[in-house]
Amino acid sequence: MGFKCGIVGLPNVGKSTLFNALTRTAAAQAANYPFCTIEPNTGEVAVPDPRLKKISEITRSKEIIPTRISFVDIAGLVRGASRGEGLGNQFLANIREVDAIVHVLRCFEDDDITHVEGRIDPVADADTVETELMLSDLESLERRIVQTRKRAQGKDKDKESLTVLPMMEKALELLQAGKPVRLLLQGIAAEDLRILKGLNLLTSHPVLYVCNVAEADAATGNEHTRAVEKMAAAQGAGTVVISAAIEAEVAQLPDDEEREFLASMGLDEPGLDKLIRAGYELLHLITYFTAGPKETRAWTIERGTKAPQAAGVIHTDFERGFIRAQTIAYDDFVALGGEVAAKEAGKARDEGKEYVVQDGDVMLFKFNT
Repeated sequence: MGFKCGIVGLPNVGKSTLFNALTRTAAAQAANYPFCTIEPNTGEVAVPDPRLKKISEITRSKEIIPTRISFVDIAGLVRGASRGEGLGNQFLANIREVDAIVHVLRCFEDDDITHVEGRIDPVADADTVETELMLSDLESLERRIVQTRKRAQGKDKDKESLTVLPMMEKALELLQAGKPVRLLLQGIAAEDLRILKGLNLLTSHPVLYVCNVAEADAATGNEHTRAVEKMAAAQGAGTVVISAAIEAEVAQLPDDEEREFLASMGLDEPGLDKLIRAGYELLHLITYFTAGPKETRAWTIERGTKAPQAAGVIHTDFERGFIRAQTIAYDDFVALGGEVAAKEAGKARDEGKEYVVQDGDVMLFKFNT
């Protein structure tokens, strides 16, 4: 299990250039005019994790299988999109299908690349897109809440409507105040979170702001990125500074030249690594590993997942017939040199159904078929 990020933003901010670089493909056409992305493009990339190689060296695995992340390049939104302007609501529907929104903001000056609003102001750009998403949510929720209230207050008092209505009203109150629904995510109970996700509102998705800067600003950022960071901090959102131009160059380089090129730009890692790490943090995701002579493999789960549900990510039979999980912390596995030594040192634990899996756990599941 990886996760799916929708790349959104105004036209000509570098979305498709970033998408092409991240997925190392030219599937999305990058061009200097609005709406060059006509259909959403989806690409999958491996999640980089240096721990995989260390584990595989110890277990002498024949194969390394990382977990994967999907990126969806969604056409540029413009002011009035919720009313059908530009390419209209067909693209808003694509955003509903993702786990998180990667909002690309133009934080560079370039007279050769036009800006759809005729100025460089990433905070204003973010507000433009956010407003369109909120207007779409508001229209959708106002329409649905009328029927939900009727069912909840009717003679039979529909139980499902009674359960859903309070969350719908909270979301509507936020939208009417000009605020995104994701503000409800902070400290929300598990059942309320389930209900909120079921409403499938655009602004309920967590947001990661990607500041697309010129090559010279990739290492330090600039006044535009600092303004975005201030805005994101107020919202509880994440930010990453990336130069899509640099990422496009890195995507064309062989691995042995990549590090030298990045160092020459004052960078110690590709933007993809930063983006995925920020995305994991945003969605509260962690990684556990399975390892053996055949393969070393990474699995992605939500933080707080218990052992049976973590096993279910591999196969539903593992969860259904779960007995116990042998668990070795990554640091112990590497320091001691593998499973046998970890067992001898008392660092291999048998955990039951209530064990909460930790990031980096190396696990072996026992189950009934």
